[in-house]
Amino acid sequence: MDIASLIGLVACGILVVFGIVFDAKTGVNFSSLLNFLDVPSAIITFGGAFMCIMAGNTMSDFIAGLKSFTVIFKPPQVDPVGTIQKIIDLSNVARKEGLLALEEGSADIDDAFLKKGIMLVVDGTDPELVRAIMETELDAMTDRHKAKKGFWEGVAAMGPAWGMIGTLIGLVNMLKALDDPNAIGPAMAVALLTTMYGSMLANWVCAPVTSKMAVYDGMEAGQKQIMIEGLLSIQAGENPRVIEEKLKSFLAPADRPAGEDQGE
Repeated sequence: MDIASLIGLVACGILVVFGIVFDAKTGVNFSSLLNFLDVPSAIITFGGAFMCIMAGNTMSDFIAGLKSFTVIFKPPQVDPVGTIQKIIDLSNVARKEGLLALEEGSADIDDAFLKKGIMLVVDGTDPELVRAIMETELDAMTDRHKAKKGFWEGVAAMGPAWGMIGTLIGLVNMLKALDDPNAIGPAMAVALLTTMYGSMLANWVCAPVTSKMAVYDGMEAGQKQIMIEGLLSIQAGENPRVIEEKLKSFLAPADRPAGEDQGE
């Protein structure tokens, strides 16, 4: 579980509550929270934002988009250093025993993407076709991630927009009730709270979700690029030491493994 996502979202809520209930003169007053709870404002902002997104998607895509929220708590299982080492091991096998030996060497590999690439190489597929097939699969994965990210980007855009709609509704009701002082307060509350709710939806929920999804997508795509380049290098018969140095270039200097001699 990604503890950073959990801590960040919870801390945002705590800071908002603290700002509402704390007063330098009177201290903490939790009853102030009631001033920021308004059912009509919530219905207008959250309901309007999510129903607009539903209108622009199929029901299955809408439900999948909602479920994708949990993705930010589940970081992808990536290990670029371990992947590089695995590819170096495979390159040593191929150098000593030939490409056909890779099939047996891949028996303990769980990653479906890497295993698929190995089988393409073992089958003698043209290198350009191997690259095309694997990059197509990588692009398809990225497109799926973009779809989920786009869902929350849409919610982030709709939240403030529907908050403004709620503000206008509240202002109209307030102006129509200027002769009734008791109606002005509730109408102004709707006007202000819808704007607040829309901003919170966009910046407290949607912005972190889309940012974390982009980070996770980059992590997965980066590891798969390492696999593609590594397998094509093995197929080309490059020296394991050269392959290692090539693949290390995908990593930040601080993340590169210590200089152990690999290969022959």
